[in-house]
Amino acid sequence: MDKQTQTLLKYTSRSLYLSARILPRTIRDAFGIAYLLCRYADSIADTSLLPPQRRLYWIAKYPQMIALPNEKEQKELVKEICGSSDNPYEKELLENLPCCLRAFQALCAPQRQAVLEVARQVCNGMQMDLQTFPAENSGQIASLHTAQDLEHYCHLMGGAPGVFWSTLITQTVRLPIEKERLLLLGRNIGDALQIVNILRDLPKDLRIGRCYFPLEELSPLGLTPQDLLEPKNSPRFEPIKQKWIYWGLSKLQSAFEYMQALPKTQLRHRAAVAWPVLWTADTLYKVYQEQNLLDVAHRVKIPRRVIYKTMLLSPFVLPSNRLFAKWLENKMALFSSFKNTL
Repeated sequence: MDKQTQTLLKYTSRSLYLSARILPRTIRDAFGIAYLLCRYADSIADTSLLPPQRRLYWIAKYPQMIALPNEKEQKELVKEICGSSDNPYEKELLENLPCCLRAFQALCAPQRQAVLEVARQVCNGMQMDLQTFPAENSGQIASLHTAQDLEHYCHLMGGAPGVFWSTLITQTVRLPIEKERLLLLGRNIGDALQIVNILRDLPKDLRIGRCYFPLEELSPLGLTPQDLLEPKNSPRFEPIKQKWIYWGLSKLQSAFEYMQALPKTQLRHRAAVAWPVLWTADTLYKVYQEQNLLDVAHRVKIPRRVIYKTMLLSPFVLPSNRLFAKWLENKMALFSSFKNTL
């Protein structure tokens, strides 16, 4: 990546940039470019400048625009969505789609294929958003219908990036595990990262008309998506919250086998996998502790000191599978109600 794309990655990816920085150079560029391209798609899907149907049009076309760049289409898209963000760095990203696409074309063929596939899957998830939920300013709320719908959404938005990450590793590192097994473990970890985002962002998502938690789980509890706008209903929502925390934790269990598959000499790979896993466990615990998850004023977020502590301890812990397993086990042991089921 050139200096411009590196700057865009740094200021638009927050904590994920830390994982990108630690990656070996052989896959760092592919990882960063994939993030920027998916972040661009996210900006298309979320922009208030365009009606949902127009956003859907561009999201459906976007993977083809990556694979076969068309200057006329690029200019048309940039013109339509520029001005949709107050963040100066995201604004710069929106204005520099051609730069990101040139960086994509500079990747080797296997990495281009992996980046294109994850972009396709994420765009499928964004199409699901745009086809399921009403416009943000409609005053209405829609919900997914079944638990399978939510799991499928997590596979697209979290699992697919986990597969992508794992594919990049298999392209550059000899591993004592079948490729398909590592990809499955990576998908599980990605699912866990996605469900924690959905849980912590619940109040914010509700206010733009999106309830990812399915009607088939809300209805038996006498709840509607509209009821979740009221913080007083947090205790009634608790069983659903607990169920999906457990689902996330069960997916996160794959990290034990995943880390065992990564050679101990590959400390950069190990850190880039371990950090999101450990931070996801920390965030799930914050959600677990939060008794008023529906209150938009209660922002669930791990302190920055926790992030830095994880990074500081890594050189001493990550060379050992046993020590990493103990570290993650200690975090999971905090979920007292799940001790007998994990």
